[in-house]
Amino acid sequence: MPDYRAPRKPLINSEIRRRGIYLLPNLFTTAALFAGFYAIVQAMNQRYENAAVAIVIAMVLDGLDGRVARLTHTQSEFGAEYDSLSDMVCFGAAPALIMYEWALKDLGRFGWIAAFVYCVGAALRLARFNTNIDVVDKRFFQGLPSPAAAALIAGFLWIASDNKIPVSAYGIPWIAAFVTLYTGITMVTNIPFYSFKDINLRRSVPFAVILLVVLAFVLVSTDPPLVLFLLFVGYGVSGYAYWLWRLRRRRPA
Repeated sequence: MPDYRAPRKPLINSEIRRRGIYLLPNLFTTAALFAGFYAIVQAMNQRYENAAVAIVIAMVLDGLDGRVARLTHTQSEFGAEYDSLSDMVCFGAAPALIMYEWALKDLGRFGWIAAFVYCVGAALRLARFNTNIDVVDKRFFQGLPSPAAAALIAGFLWIASDNKIPVSAYGIPWIAAFVTLYTGITMVTNIPFYSFKDINLRRSVPFAVILLVVLAFVLVSTDPPLVLFLLFVGYGVSGYAYWLWRLRRRRPA
């Protein structure tokens, strides 16, 4: 069958537009991606505590790359796409695989289904975030953000490993399945979660705020797995608490 399409004209050098990328924010994104990949490797080697810590480190680095880009005015479309792909590895595939290798594989078919629900929930959450970024309230996330979901899973694994709790004890696989399903489903809900994006780091603050930050560091240093896990749990349920409080305010007396 003949091809009736017009031949394409070759591009001349003046029509080729080369775009550079900003190094500093993408270094943070690359470091977060490395932490997510390292977490998967450690889980394959059955070093689950190291995998959990790597996920937490990836969460911290992911929170820094965007702020660094805004503070240095180095935002770019490439950085946004790269960050989204990194998030899918660090907070989508890695937590699902780690949780499956640690506890969910003992549940058979239900275990890998729970892991897949989390993985697809993270993918849908990131896709919705990228498409709705210009139309939603910047103060709140629509659904549980994927870094917080991954941190909740990593925190649960970390506290169990730190206390030497065997996977076969206390129904750990079923608790792990509940946490995995809860985070996976909550990511695709419309429950609002505070985003902390309205906090201006360049604005002066009272001395008491600095004192609270120091106390927070001291509190975390006393027992990092326990304190961080409680913080992750608190944030993981805060959206539902805020949603119920707002729903109650709308009801007529």
